[in-house]
Amino acid sequence: MITSDTAEFLESCPGGKLAGLDVGTKTIGLATCDAAWSFAGPAETIRRTKFQKDFAVLTAFVEKNAIAGLVVGLPLNMDGSDSPRTQSTRAFARNIDSLGLPILLWDERWSTQAVERAMIHADVSRAKRADKVDAMAAAHILQGAIDALVNIAHRD
Repeated sequence: MITSDTAEFLESCPGGKLAGLDVGTKTIGLATCDAAWSFAGPAETIRRTKFQKDFAVLTAFVEKNAIAGLVVGLPLNMDGSDSPRTQSTRAFARNIDSLGLPILLWDERWSTQAVERAMIHADVSRAKRADKVDAMAAAHILQGAIDALVNIAHRD
């Protein structure tokens, strides 16, 4: 199941560890959160090659971390419309749907910029920022999603 609706995602994935994905053309940033959905943290970055190899790495990550659901950052245009990158990310989500996990598409318009600014503010060197920005962006995406999911769960 792939959805942009947090309530629908919550219904299909009421708990367990989640993984956040920041899908780029060259890399896929990965993050995880605890089973209680309290906090997200960066995990690793996959250097993209061919889809089958990327899928194998992602599958191993999901199994190793006992992931119950995926949050995929959706790079919308500033006006909320789709772009070619958005369409590519939607296609990626459809391709990984065979993992059998619920997938939440999450608006990630400002994630990389927010992480980059925070890292600059923390005086992280340019080289270290380049290595970490994708996984940190995935954590930023995942944190936003779990905050929203927890708010919905507490309303019920």
